[in-house]
Amino acid sequence: MQQDGQAGRDEVDALVPGWAGLPAGLVAGLELSKRVSRIGGLFERETRAELADLGLTYAEFDVLAALRRAGAPYRLRPSELTRSLFLTSGGTSNVLHRLAKAGYVERAANTADGRSRWVRLTEDGLRVTETALAASGRAHAAAMAGVPDDVVRRAADALREVLLAAGRPRPR
Repeated sequence: MQQDGQAGRDEVDALVPGWAGLPAGLVAGLELSKRVSRIGGLFERETRAELADLGLTYAEFDVLAALRRAGAPYRLRPSELTRSLFLTSGGTSNVLHRLAKAGYVERAANTADGRSRWVRLTEDGLRVTETALAASGRAHAAAMAGVPDDVVRRAADALREVLLAAGRPRPR
């Protein structure tokens, strides 16, 4: 993105002078986190706009997509959804309630474990999920419009390396 008219500079570059005197590694980390946040925001903004047309929130789409990723019969336990989506149990419960009210998911007893329940996509839920996934694809394409595919691939690969290193458990 060109904000200040200089090729190859983005809005994060404008922040760097304010970090003068900080260690170079910290500045690089700050630049990385700001850019990741900004790119995530671009994806989310485009996706939210597409999902609004379907009457879905971003959290609802996340739950539907997680159930779809689980494969047929498109079901997970609420605790599995909470873990995989980084939601709170209360947040998951609220989203599931809205999705059940819309007829997109149903809850059923887990016959193997009487203490838990399954959440499963309904036929309508699978249909709206497929439509929402196509909308998400359009949103991601719009957010990355003008970015060459090879640049996206290199960035995704580089961020995997960062996440693998930064996301490892730390001794306490």
